[in-house]
Parts: sequence; C-alpha cells; structure tokens
Amino acid sequence: MITIRKEKPGDIATIRSVNERAFYQDGEANIVEKLRNRGALTISLVAVEDDKIVGHIAFSPAIVEAEDSNFGAIALGPMAVLPSCQREGIGSLLVRAGLDECQRLGYEVVALVGHPDYYPRFGFVPASPQGLECEFPVPDKAWMMLELRKGALAGRRGKVIFQPAFSEA
Repeated sequence: MITIRKEKPGDIATIRSVNERAFYQDGEANIVEKLRNRGALTISLVAVEDDKIVGHIAFSPAIVEAEDSNFGAIALGPMAVLPSCQREGIGSLLVRAGLDECQRLGYEVVALVGHPDYYPRFGFVPASPQGLECEFPVPDKAWMMLELRKGALAGRRGKVIFQPAFSEA
C-alpha cells in the first residue's frame, strides 16, 4: 500500500536519491535542494511503500508578471518515482495529493514544464493559449497550466517567473 505524506527532515537524502535515480542525473535533485535551502519548497510530499520512499513531488511559488498587476501561482516540479516503481500509479497519487494541498493553501493557478502525454490527465492544458508565457525557452507542448479555481485566469495574461533554482540547475 502506498501512503503520501509531507517530507520530514530525515527524508532529504532519500528524496535526493529518488530524484537522481528517476531522472538518471542530478539536475532535478539540485533544484529540490536549492528550493529547500531557500525556504521556497512550498509543498514537498513523498510516496511511501513498506516504509521506503519510492516517489517525491515538489511545488514552489511562482509569480505571473502581468502588465497591470502581478499575481501569484505555484509551480509543480519536479515529480519523481523510482524507476522500479513507475507505471504503478504512484506519480498520479503524488500529483493528486499535491494539487489538493495547493488548493487547500489557496493557490488558483499551477504552472509546469512537463511531459505532454502525462499531465493532461489531471486537467493541465497548454499554457501559451491561456495567456501564460514561460520565463525561459521551453517546447510549447511541455509548457502547461491548470486552474485550480475555474476562471482564475479570466482575462489575465503574463510571464511566469519561477524561483531562481529552476534556471540555475
């Protein structure tokens, strides 16, 4: 059975390992570490199976810079599941739990750069047609957003600015 819970201080090394193993490199693990060190890891959840961490998801604050006024959003990523545990629904559990927590905390818009075949199942849609531009170059099909409150973007447009850890990894 898989349980989802908030990260604990003793989980940090394992979370790093899960991200390194899931992505076969340390870029995403470095992002999580930098966000944590800056106090910008708004949500950090782990998936646990048999007392072993098998997945992790992170969310951090983002700002949408608009012509008339800026507004807050939250960025999803990275999300990682150990390769031996992928395709078992663990990632879906993490995403759903994370989005529930985002909504509980009052966030209305979630932005992400992610796999275009994976995230639409949670309601993510291409961000550019919704009026959201990414601060750095990304493939249009990977640049996505989700309104946690219907109409949250009504008439709003702007550039999503992520925490510095994303551009430094």
